[in-house]
Amino acid sequence: MVVPRLVIAAPSSGSGKTTVATGLMAALRARGLKVSPHKVGPDYIDPGYHALATGRPGRNLDPWLVGEERVPPLFLHGAAGCDVAVIEGVMGLFDGRADTEFASTAHVARLLDTPVVLVVDAARQSRSVAAVVHGFATFDPRVRVGGVVLNRVGSDRHEELCRSALAAAGVPVLGAIRRDDAVSTPSRHLGLVPAAEREAEALASVDRLAALVSRSCDLDALLRLAASAPRLEATPWEPARVERQDRPVVAVAGGAAFTFGYAEHVELLRAAGADVAVFDPLRDEQLPDGTAALVIGGGFPEVYAAELAANQPLREQVAAFRGPIAAECAGLLYLCEELDGQRMCGRVPGRARMTARLTLGYRDAVALRRSPLTEPGERFRGHEFHRTAVDYTGEPLFRWVEGADGFGDALVTASYLHLHWAGQPVAAQRLVSSSRSPSVLR
Repeated sequence: MVVPRLVIAAPSSGSGKTTVATGLMAALRARGLKVSPHKVGPDYIDPGYHALATGRPGRNLDPWLVGEERVPPLFLHGAAGCDVAVIEGVMGLFDGRADTEFASTAHVARLLDTPVVLVVDAARQSRSVAAVVHGFATFDPRVRVGGVVLNRVGSDRHEELCRSALAAAGVPVLGAIRRDDAVSTPSRHLGLVPAAEREAEALASVDRLAALVSRSCDLDALLRLAASAPRLEATPWEPARVERQDRPVVAVAGGAAFTFGYAEHVELLRAAGADVAVFDPLRDEQLPDGTAALVIGGGFPEVYAAELAANQPLREQVAAFRGPIAAECAGLLYLCEELDGQRMCGRVPGRARMTARLTLGYRDAVALRRSPLTEPGERFRGHEFHRTAVDYTGEPLFRWVEGADGFGDALVTASYLHLHWAGQPVAAQRLVSSSRSPSVLR
């Protein structure tokens, strides 16, 4: 398939990748183009803003979570029917797992044979910008840096100096963005506040980003660079389909407290023979009718602990539910006995609390026992990202080099480990196959 595409990268985090990527997506959509949004790495928050900018699901591309071989098929699956794809990078261009470039933005750019636009924070420098860009453009000849967008440019004179230096370095400048506090997005302990928690304000922010990029960047030049990406010799990913006469209902937690999830998970559940119904643990007092299994993904229950605790009818129903449950991170906290002293569902024997310590990183995990998603001895690749801790009673479900985590029994898989089921489709298949009949106890 031929898909015009760009990777938006940077020398480091905080350079303005999300500003440029999200604004470019929205600006191209405003031109009438169908834009496919993608994010390198495991991050859930940026894809929420990408979805607002494009009107399509934001999708992640992570070689660690899904395997190198699945990155081009997953990309083509997401980009089907689109005019152009924009892929936002993660961290610095060459920053990957541990001290390697594996799962870095450069790694994904190579797997997809895609030109890179480097977003450079030009504040407090002028000619030195060219040295930075020259280093990134020549560090790995397999990665093609096709142009630069200068961010936080202070004045016409500042822009002129940067452009002159980059012209001598032979790298085209495709945009120059002035400092603009009006396009900032609020953050908290794990990064940006998710778009789903501030939808009206987030939509307005995306509109401002679109206007900023439209007036500051050469959209025609960016589209020409995207069109230079060659044909991808890969087959678009599709989940394996299972035909079932009954279609069990898998209830997936949503709402402001549970905003983290990969688009492919719902697609995998449906392909495995399930109907998917979304419920909001903050507002809904009952699980969806006919619920046969629960998926409670990531998010920010620590921000909404009092509201979750106040919804006693739903907590009691989850506590009594006897179908399979798959929970990760936020879902784990919700299933615990309590979170920061607030009563939760009590399905996991442990108490959760906020801490000052950020726990972050890829994990190569081994399952220690059977649960709805796991068999003993199986290996799972995942990602951990939180500022909470759980004091468990009992043995953990997973073990990895840095430690152990989780709770599992015949009905529950609950852990801090974020999984991407496209890399382990057996997870969705097992969950659905064990959901043979509705089991909500009222």
